[in-house]
Amino acid sequence: MVPVKSFMVPAEQFVKVDRDVDVRTAARIMRDHDIGSVFVTRQDTVIGILTDTDVVRRLVADGADPTHTTVEQIMSAPIVMIDENKTLLDANDLMAKEHIRHLGVSRDGKLCGLISVRDLVVFLTNLPRK
Repeated sequence: MVPVKSFMVPAEQFVKVDRDVDVRTAARIMRDHDIGSVFVTRQDTVIGILTDTDVVRRLVADGADPTHTTVEQIMSAPIVMIDENKTLLDANDLMAKEHIRHLGVSRDGKLCGLISVRDLVVFLTNLPRK
């Protein structure tokens, strides 16, 4: 089976926002980049992830104001991680177990990438058909 590292988005390509950014701004960034998550930072250190699901469940559903709510208030932390050498099947199983759609990818215990359900769907869609 294919390792996670072959399909992950590398850390150098992460879209990041500071923890004090308001959710509306972060949502616009996700829309403009056509992505479902952004990494949340404090002084250039990743402290969490804000996903489209976080916005819906922790902001919209609660009726909070996106211009007066920071990403840190509704982000997911800590980031659930999987080792880069695990398989895509392992990633799928972990996402299902944790009920999440985005996984941090780790190398030597440090965040080095991201894999999402969308990445898994792309992989499966491109498999040869019998």
